[in-house]
Amino acid sequence: MEIDSSPISRCSKEHQKIYQDWFAYADSDGDGRLTGSDATKFFSMSNLSRQDLKQVWAIADSKRQGFLGFKEFIAAMQLVSLAQAGNDLYGDILSYEVDFENLQPPTMEGLDALLARKRLSSDSELNGRPELQTSPSASWFSSSKSVKKVPLNSVTSIIDGLKKLYIQKLKPLEVTYRFNDFVSPLLANSDFDAKPMVMLLGQYSTGKTTFIKHLLRTSYPGAHIGPEPTTDRFVVVMNGADERSIPGNTVAVQANMPFSGLTTFGTAFLSKFECSQMPHPLLEHITFVDTPGVLSGEKQRTQRSYDFTGVTSWFAAKCDLILLLFDPHKLDISDEFKRVIGSLRGHDDKIRVVLNKADQVDTQQLMRVYGALMWSLGKVLNTPEVMRVYIGSFNDKPINTAAAGPMGTELFEKEQNDLLSDLKDIPKKACDRRINEFVKRARAAKIHAYIISHLKGEMPTMMGKAKAQQRLIDTLAEQFVKVQREHHLPAGDFPNVEQFREVLSGYSIDRFEKLKPKMIQAVDDMLGYDIPELLKNFRNPYD
Repeated sequence: MEIDSSPISRCSKEHQKIYQDWFAYADSDGDGRLTGSDATKFFSMSNLSRQDLKQVWAIADSKRQGFLGFKEFIAAMQLVSLAQAGNDLYGDILSYEVDFENLQPPTMEGLDALLARKRLSSDSELNGRPELQTSPSASWFSSSKSVKKVPLNSVTSIIDGLKKLYIQKLKPLEVTYRFNDFVSPLLANSDFDAKPMVMLLGQYSTGKTTFIKHLLRTSYPGAHIGPEPTTDRFVVVMNGADERSIPGNTVAVQANMPFSGLTTFGTAFLSKFECSQMPHPLLEHITFVDTPGVLSGEKQRTQRSYDFTGVTSWFAAKCDLILLLFDPHKLDISDEFKRVIGSLRGHDDKIRVVLNKADQVDTQQLMRVYGALMWSLGKVLNTPEVMRVYIGSFNDKPINTAAAGPMGTELFEKEQNDLLSDLKDIPKKACDRRINEFVKRARAAKIHAYIISHLKGEMPTMMGKAKAQQRLIDTLAEQFVKVQREHHLPAGDFPNVEQFREVLSGYSIDRFEKLKPKMIQAVDDMLGYDIPELLKNFRNPYD
């Protein structure tokens, strides 16, 4: 069970009573929802700029519901209070140094006078006329619409909207054409509700575990740090009520966690997977994925007991940010590391490269190391664009000024601030990333349906099915080109030929489904009309 991270749990009873009065005044309809129009009137009393109020709404309405309930209203008021004190909203929330329980309510100009006037008018109405005695039968004839409140669960958020669209329009297409067997497992509710994730990849002793410890400013359960390969498993570090480690087999079957898809990698992997829970303010916003060190040299000839590349590819699809860590003494990209980076194809926008422990070399050596790293990455990533590389030393020790020199110290601080800004942006952009991933998945599912139905159409109706199947598997790249030209699809969106061929060889193509235009049309309508309408209905009132 996760810790209650709602604002009420970090708000004193005295302040909660104040916020109840404010919320009752601001909620003009009395339905327990503060809509955008109500919020703009009430929040204007804070005298904050429109840009600040836009940030306040974006953080408080993180689920993109288009309204604030009482819990979200308290969060918004606490953010207004922080902004009035001149704080950076996103930075201070993730620095987890704010004492929310004792944070004073914001200054709302003219609000006390308005509340006093409201109380006075309600008292005069009560004292000026006798209380009406209504008979029980009178309520039988009264209009139910005039007293019935709109239940909160009748209004959905963007995430809830995506869930419904997935079940109604995308999931039927995925099931029909076995998208879950070839590309990605079917989505569950926990996949939509999960917190943003950051995955760290790199060779052993490049500082992955230390990086997480540096951000949390404390160790997490099960963390081991040393010069030898200490992290021998995938560890998900997430928020929880108490400090404990949960075995992988248990994590994979929990419905409230988005890891059920990992069961496809078998017990061999699940025995090398665990969840580390601890109560921490930063983990209320972000989940970290620590990974085993990528092998190099003779060690990589020793086969792992599970599909390491497949697991990293699975996590890459779920994560919001992927950090590739190097250190100045481990710049070589081994065969296994090359396969791992190759498995990140399609998630290039999430990748950030970190040259860690950069204060272990002097400025002249750092310049050469940086150039060598860029050259190595250019050969592996196969992209004409230059990859962004952050330089720093992410640990609890002060920067080694003797090695780095004055210019290096200033450079490290700027680079580390840039990377931390990237991390701070994750919760803010979590909903937009979720939409982005959903749209990417829908397009991939469409292309998959075209490929499967094309292969089915190429099969003979009676004789020679085995020979025809082998021919299609051998000429799979040519079949992809035919599908692309026939349906005018972008070549970059097609799956990896070799991986597809490997999965396809275990199936009988003759049993696949023919193309169902209605299913394709449903997904097209979802992408063209439903999702834009969803975004329009739950937009930020300060945009």
